[in-house]
Amino acid sequence: MTPLSALVERAERRLSAAGVAFGHGTTNAYDEAAWLVLWRLGLPLDTDVVANGSMPVPAADAQRVDALIEERIRTRKPAAYLTREAWLQGVPFYVDERVIVPRSLIAELIAAAPQADPIDPWLGPHTRRVLDLCTGNGSLAVLAALAWPEVTVDASDISADALAVAQRNVQRHGLQNRIRLLQSDGWRQIDGRYDLVLCNPPYVNRRSMAALPPEFRAEPALALDGGEDGMDFVRHVLAHALTHLNPEGVLVLEIGHERPHFERAFPHVPVVWLRTSAGDDAVLLITRDALAMAQAGDGAAGGPVDAAAGAARYGGGTDALGAPHASAGRRAPAAHAREAEPPATDLLP
Repeated sequence: MTPLSALVERAERRLSAAGVAFGHGTTNAYDEAAWLVLWRLGLPLDTDVVANGSMPVPAADAQRVDALIEERIRTRKPAAYLTREAWLQGVPFYVDERVIVPRSLIAELIAAAPQADPIDPWLGPHTRRVLDLCTGNGSLAVLAALAWPEVTVDASDISADALAVAQRNVQRHGLQNRIRLLQSDGWRQIDGRYDLVLCNPPYVNRRSMAALPPEFRAEPALALDGGEDGMDFVRHVLAHALTHLNPEGVLVLEIGHERPHFERAFPHVPVVWLRTSAGDDAVLLITRDALAMAQAGDGAAGGPVDAAAGAARYGGGTDALGAPHASAGRRAPAAHAREAEPPATDLLP
């Protein structure tokens, strides 16, 4: 028999010595070791390893744990690909190699996490239609539907494989009647208008892509690679967003560590930078009115946006977009079961 705490500590030492990379649901070797050990043993993932450290683990189970840790080290796959499960804001999602492991910071905004700025001031009774552009495994679409029971959600992705995974998660959470999955290359197959657009696009610049550790290279490059400056897909999003936003609509866009590239590419449209656990420069919000002013060449917005050329010069300033309309208050979260979450927060690469 091996005590549970000793098994976790042994796994931690092996992961640390192997130099594996984290960032797919955990941020350090101990948390990842605890997650994998508890999962392999079939224990609740919120089990307190310290309080239950003396729990005896039979030799056969300890060997199964060791084999899982060895697989993690040998393959350098994210742990979520081995367990086929990831967690975002306390909600479980199925994942496999067809999608990146969900870790969007936008999830913090949807969940009104204490470390994040709320987006409620830009929402209200008019907020009925939501789009999750680049949905991947569907996690943001599911979280939005759970957080705001009155809305309907479209979730789009260019990848049919990703949409198959998203469908599985929509069904898992019983949201088939409120989430519609669409296959679309960006905006190209989308003809509706929305009150809220959430987008966690491919935004990693070429130099950063080349330096990614194996765990991130194991994910679909299509969902990460943003071109030379990381802004290729973002240019498409901003060039056409105006025609897909309702009059009081807003776009919430994640750009990770790419704020310098963003500000060089789009210097003229004022945006609101939203605080998350990663700081105040990874997620931004822009209203339809601000985008319309920029495209009209209004001096207050700083200059024109060449939407036809797809090279929208989009705001990177610190200007706020003006006082938003009064919020109707946060909607009551939908009733749903929340299983135990792995012992760490979800972070960007």
